[in-house]
Amino acid sequence: MHYRADLHIHSRYSIATSKQSNLEAYYSWARIKGIDVVGTGDFTHPGWFAELKEKLKPSGNGFFKLKEKPGTDVLKAFNPRGRDVQFCLSSEISSVFKKNGRVYKVHSLIYVPDFNAARAVSEKLKGIGNISSDGRPILKLNPRNLLEIVKEASVSGYLIPAHIWTPWFSILGSKSGFNSIDECFEDLTGEIFALETGLSSDPAMNRLWSRLDRYTLVSNSDAHSPSKLGREVNLFNTELSYSSMFAALKTGEGFEGTYEYFPEKGKYHLDGHRKCNVRLTPEETEKLKGICPVCGKPLTIGVLHRVMECADRTEPTGRGKAAGYRYTVPLDEFLSAAVGAGPATKTIQKLAVSAVGLYGDEFEVIFKVPIEDISRNLGYDIGEKLDKFRNGEILLSPGYDGKFGTFSIGSV
Repeated sequence: MHYRADLHIHSRYSIATSKQSNLEAYYSWARIKGIDVVGTGDFTHPGWFAELKEKLKPSGNGFFKLKEKPGTDVLKAFNPRGRDVQFCLSSEISSVFKKNGRVYKVHSLIYVPDFNAARAVSEKLKGIGNISSDGRPILKLNPRNLLEIVKEASVSGYLIPAHIWTPWFSILGSKSGFNSIDECFEDLTGEIFALETGLSSDPAMNRLWSRLDRYTLVSNSDAHSPSKLGREVNLFNTELSYSSMFAALKTGEGFEGTYEYFPEKGKYHLDGHRKCNVRLTPEETEKLKGICPVCGKPLTIGVLHRVMECADRTEPTGRGKAAGYRYTVPLDEFLSAAVGAGPATKTIQKLAVSAVGLYGDEFEVIFKVPIEDISRNLGYDIGEKLDKFRNGEILLSPGYDGKFGTFSIGSV
């Protein structure tokens, strides 16, 4: 079975998230986007865990379904079709810890197949730090030891390092990361089989470093609100089950790749200082010895620069378990670029509702609907712009130091 999975999201219990980040809204937006499996996020938070227990029931395959579908779909105007969304128990842990005299800050995604395992993990973490203040708790816990806790809770519990190149909070980040996966997980490195690339990098960038060849590269939205689902997703062709999905990530068989956000649109792609309005390529940063030319303070070294520091190839060969990938953007962002109006305007929202109502979901519109149909039903200009988008005729202004990049559609 072909299906799409977005396995990194957050509930309203996480800091800086939408108050609308509830199961019903994620269910509805997953149908609109065209996603079959969604991570629950935040299962370690007591309030969210209670809500998961109250509203979800086991599907019999290691995933969960809503006990009751939204009585009136949260976004019924869209009229998405043909998809019954299931949930995978997931959470993100922020590890801030000392090792060999240095402070590291690493984010990890954890997954378990049932509520008993989720409860067991949470009970252990509760003895280490406060898991009630944030859906993504900050703990003085080495990721290696977190992985041990997850495996003790369930032999089918897994850990995937999150957004591995992000400067401030990741396993390979320029500000607080390691120089290898092995350095972090030591004797348990063999339990790590997948890495999340993050919005600011793509598979080709990661495949410039041969030490990552043995890992499957996954991509997720890291959504802090339901409408941000699907910025990146994983593509599978397996039995629809927890065990089959993770077996595909371990072996590469049945994992068909990802839909990727343009890495240039990620908010840490290039180097720079947002406050100083300074954006630099790695080469420019090297000439400045890493110092901001405006304020004289150290620059935030971006993902591209950090990847190039580690790279031992000039081309992404030796792809290991790499599968294919295609670039995408949310439908409202595409329509905004095509029409020249803000993504939140009534004009764009009306077009998005119309498109999903006509064709079933956003990914169907972005990738599959014939251009002539788009031109006929949504307008010739939109059809023409979508054709250019599918052919890679876009212009990108890269993000840096926490500022998202932008794109426009036209000749490269």
